Amino acid sequence: MTASIRSAAYDFYTKAERLIVPTLRSSQYAYYEALCSVLRPEARWLDMGCGHQVFADWMQREEQEAIASCRTVTGIDLDWAGLRGHAGITRRVFGDLSRLPFADASCEVVSANMVAEHLAEPADVLAEVHRVLTANGTFVFHTPNYHHWGTRIATAMPDRLKKLLIRLLEGRAEADVFPTHYRMNTAKAIRRLADRCGFEVVMLQYVSSSATLQMLGPVVLLELLYIRVIGGAALAPLRSGLVVVLRKRSDSRAR
Repeated sequence: MTASIRSAAYDFYTKAERLIVPTLRSSQYAYYEALCSVLRPEARWLDMGCGHQVFADWMQREEQEAIASCRTVTGIDLDWAGLRGHAGITRRVFGDLSRLPFADASCEVVSANMVAEHLAEPADVLAEVHRVLTANGTFVFHTPNYHHWGTRIATAMPDRLKKLLIRLLEGRAEADVFPTHYRMNTAKAIRRLADRCGFEVVMLQYVSSSATLQMLGPVVLLELLYIRVIGGAALAPLRSGLVVVLRKRSDSRAR
């Protein structure tokens, strides 16, 4: 898709969004607000699966403010190219999330932005998060909701077709599309894993985000109408994303 066509489609989408769902915003902002609510000047913060940025591309100011708000920030990832290109985090570690190379109780805050859906064994990663967090430390993560229509379709789609559509709809290169498992992407699974691994659920918020089909012209109107319909509390579990805050139970050990 050429730049001019993408620009025209985006302009159409922006006008339609303002008309149909004027309060809609990217779920990245809900994640940003949840994360900032637990960051403190003395906090040591670990961002898991950090890639080349903490938030979305257009949130550079928010990223700088979050990083400046705490004592230290460390990023860890197995994507070496993304890790090297991270402009915000200077303390970067190449490593496996299920074997975090950090000492026990070495962080007050751990975060993960669009990472949980890629975890083949989320319990192993949660156990490591529990280990590196201080007593009453906090884990904040943002991830797709498995019960959203888009996620359901993605799970059934061949990998090659999925990468093609992501490039068309989001402009992301194939190298930035990683395997997904969706094993910690429902409220039930999150609560079960949290309890098993020594966490309490402080917040579990269903969030809508910018429409997925915004590059498809008038087709996106149907999605925007759907987003408006699920804006009420009763249909919140059908929204596209989850923003979750877990707190380490000080008297517990991961099982």
